[in-house]
Amino acid sequence: MSSFESTSELLARALREYEQQYGGERPTHAAAAPGRVNLIGEHTDYNDGFVFPMALPMVTIIVGSKVDGQSCDVATIAEGVDMPHQISFTLPTDDSSLQPGKPKWANYVKGVVAFYEGKVPAFKCVIATSVPLGGGLSSSASLEVAMYTFLESLCGEQTPLVDKALACQKAEHTFANMPCGIMDQFISVMGKEGHALLLDCRSKETRLVPLKDPDVVILVTNSKVKHELSSSEYPLRRKHCEEAAALLGKPSLRDATVEELEGASDKLDRVVYMRAKHVITEIQRCEEAALALENSDYVKFGQLMVASHNSLRDDYEVSCSEIDQLVELATEVKGVYGSRITGGGFGGCTVTLVKANAVEETINHIKEQFSGSPSFYICTASDGAQKLIIEGN
Repeated sequence: MSSFESTSELLARALREYEQQYGGERPTHAAAAPGRVNLIGEHTDYNDGFVFPMALPMVTIIVGSKVDGQSCDVATIAEGVDMPHQISFTLPTDDSSLQPGKPKWANYVKGVVAFYEGKVPAFKCVIATSVPLGGGLSSSASLEVAMYTFLESLCGEQTPLVDKALACQKAEHTFANMPCGIMDQFISVMGKEGHALLLDCRSKETRLVPLKDPDVVILVTNSKVKHELSSSEYPLRRKHCEEAAALLGKPSLRDATVEELEGASDKLDRVVYMRAKHVITEIQRCEEAALALENSDYVKFGQLMVASHNSLRDDYEVSCSEIDQLVELATEVKGVYGSRITGGGFGGCTVTLVKANAVEETINHIKEQFSGSPSFYICTASDGAQKLIIEGN
């Protein structure tokens, strides 16, 4: 089983790096925001549907201080990001605005600065993360929400939670050019220890569902595979969904039924039909899964997870052979309730619901049979974004 740094360990590493970067100076503010794993409800958020994520104990941490002037200095010690690892930019004024550019990781920072609801002071900061990059665990939203929370700490402000999540989503749309739904930012802002979060992506209403049975474990398996299709295929899937909704005469696929889709199947392009079929059935599965978890019906929940994966593989076509193999191997083990791909797709991670006493056997079976070298994380439902206290300040 792979380990990841605790929040306190990661904070200590970020503090050391900050002191090295800035001549032994101690930062004054710190903030953290988690990644997430989506238990079920994939590619439904931008279709006004339901999603069912939980916040992870893996987080992005930002430490820093205010500085005089208009120039911000940002450094990252995250592994796997594009170069350079340190950038400077000037705060936007009435006559100028921030623009995306290179390195790509900095666009998430600049986007949050651009859409922060208050007046942003100049600052210098260091970013550290324990969220695997490109693994489908939402390292991008973790960075966005951590940066927003850091700015709140600098400014002594508190933005309403929904507004905060929406500002971070806007940053990703505009500066990273990724038309994501609202799920990732919402759960990073609103996660609650010991609970998954059922989110209605249309009304923005949420319902916390307890997830703290010691006999049941959430196992996240990182395939360490990332196919480059994801950046181009994600917007295409969204376009297909909008096409299907328009042809069905619906504001979004949230309002469509399987019966209506079947009735219009002869008018729909085959690929568009398949995409719509996944979304409509996945929204239904998500609601059923939340109810199953509330009733501790893990068998039903597991069945819905497998059905979700099959739909993502066959109808939405966002899986890949490595992920399919991970799911198949996991479900061969007695004590595994269900497994599925999680995140945008084309690689990344699987999420598995398994009896606590079968975790070791599950990991060993996958290690023995899988063609790659995956990482395994036993994850507990964790809290959302928070300001951190730096000892000695």
